Amino acid sequence: MKIALDAMGGDFAPNANIEGVRLLLEELKTDHKVVLIGQQKVIEEQLVEQGINSSAIEIVHAEEVIGMHEHPTKAFTQKQHSSIGIGFQLLAKGEVQAFCSAGNTGAMHVGAMFSVKPCEGIIRPALASAAPRESGRHGLILDVGANADCKPDMLLQFGELGAIYSEFVYGIDKPKVALINLGEEEQKGTVVTQAAYQLFKNDPRINFVGNIEGRDIFSERSDVMVCNGFTGNVVLKMAESVYHILKKRGFTDPFFDQLNYEAIGGSPILGVNGNVVIGHGVSSGLAIKNMLLQSMKMAETNLHLKIRDAFGK
Repeated sequence: MKIALDAMGGDFAPNANIEGVRLLLEELKTDHKVVLIGQQKVIEEQLVEQGINSSAIEIVHAEEVIGMHEHPTKAFTQKQHSSIGIGFQLLAKGEVQAFCSAGNTGAMHVGAMFSVKPCEGIIRPALASAAPRESGRHGLILDVGANADCKPDMLLQFGELGAIYSEFVYGIDKPKVALINLGEEEQKGTVVTQAAYQLFKNDPRINFVGNIEGRDIFSERSDVMVCNGFTGNVVLKMAESVYHILKKRGFTDPFFDQLNYEAIGGSPILGVNGNVVIGHGVSSGLAIKNMLLQSMKMAETNLHLKIRDAFGK
């Protein structure tokens, strides 16, 4: 199995990216390889500098780099020989089983939509993120930024996507799916969430447990939490800020440490024909390592094929 990493993507690339690979090598299975995509000379210099010499690493040269602030569509279209462009080419050809990057988030979205493309039947792919539980498990919240405005049927699909991810990546049997709302009652919320509630309630494929409120996001009431990307992104950034405030005040706790983006590593794009994970732009070596581990878990379970088969039916 081969997992591709954009070695040039992120505010601290390539140093942090190669550090993440170094950390990963300690846990890498013997039949797994990491494909580093980027400027070969720069990558080789970093490998030497960090004392890495492993047969589990391959390098694919990419002369161009898409900057963090470049226009996503224009940059992806004009820089097909960039590390992001070549990463998606390899993924589309099946030469790697997953592709991840902490680079330009918009370019990663564009690449996923126009290179590997959405699975048949998917209205809009969703960006997901993990939410810790006090039990040590994780829940999943989606969408967290890809789709600010959503129709009811899109929210329903997010629930289906999240349930598939939770079952095969988190190992949860019959994941409990909930709709994030401003009240638990069926009639609460906007016109969109009220309509979505009815779709969820009448879909036998989903183990729907009703509405949850913001206070329930870290509880065991649900495994999958569905909302539009605007709401999800606000929740995600708020959770990150709580971690930083606690850290600043000298407070550490295993549960709250999971609110740190480094602990999860990245956010998968669910609903496209390939395993794609987007990391935080300021990803450290630890975050890169965890993003690679997440990508490997998705690839090991053939997650994108599970999604494709479910919606193809």
